[in-house]
Amino acid sequence: MTTVLAPPRRRTRTARPGTPGRRRPLFLTGSGALLVLLLAVLGPLIAPHSPTAQLAAPFQQPDGQFLLGTDVLGRDVASRVLSGGRAIVLTALAGTAAAGAVGMSAGVLAAMVSRRLGDLLIRCLDALAVLPALLVVLVLAAGFPGSDTALVAAVALATAPFSTRVLRAAADTVLNSGYVEAAIARGDTRRAVLRHDVLPNIAGPALMDTALRLVASLHLTATAGFLGLGEGGAAPDWGRMVSENVPGATLAATPFLAPALLIVLLSVCVGLLAGRLADTVGRGAA
Repeated sequence: MTTVLAPPRRRTRTARPGTPGRRRPLFLTGSGALLVLLLAVLGPLIAPHSPTAQLAAPFQQPDGQFLLGTDVLGRDVASRVLSGGRAIVLTALAGTAAAGAVGMSAGVLAAMVSRRLGDLLIRCLDALAVLPALLVVLVLAAGFPGSDTALVAAVALATAPFSTRVLRAAADTVLNSGYVEAAIARGDTRRAVLRHDVLPNIAGPALMDTALRLVASLHLTATAGFLGLGEGGAAPDWGRMVSENVPGATLAATPFLAPALLIVLLSVCVGLLAGRLADTVGRGAA
């Protein structure tokens, strides 16, 4: 009787973290986010025309002079797209930075004080968190019309309570660990524990939370521009451009589609980067 030996099965090679197959989507996502950020920040320097000047007929189709056509008032869409992202990006970044500072300070403070005082601080912030984020933006923007500072404050107030809860939980985990208890037992001060133990070990969750809050800040800022809040007048704004040019969508798509796609691209890329960062932090914690 002849025994037939089956060939050994080939093991399928799975991409490990850090391999080129895994790095390529991360590179593309990071490049997309960086490209939109650079376009928003440096765009006004390379705009071919004035973003507020009426240069042609409304909703003119793209041609050699106007690469993306003209908008509802005959202004160059390409120039307005290049000039309209700075307000959204800078406002979202400033609001995220302010919310991160408040969340870090309040979260660590709530973790390091007594449980009763910490819970009281969290309850005070929860009273703010129950308000719809858009309502907070509308109230502050209506109270200070045309003020970008009020818009930054509204974005920070709408997102800071959630950062506080996340960072308090992260700080609680560190403070209840064995090496922190050993540091306290050998006589380390609270300042030393905060500096050498708490802050370095919550840096990962803080960075991940900041990336997630940036996505929310971008959405709020774009929505505020869509509603006509913030800097008024003829100043270009991606959100306001969508609102202004939607009525002429059947005549020309680029005046509202170009800024809308840039907002979506930036939000999606930042969101994907935040998800990858969350996976990295989770593996590190495990």
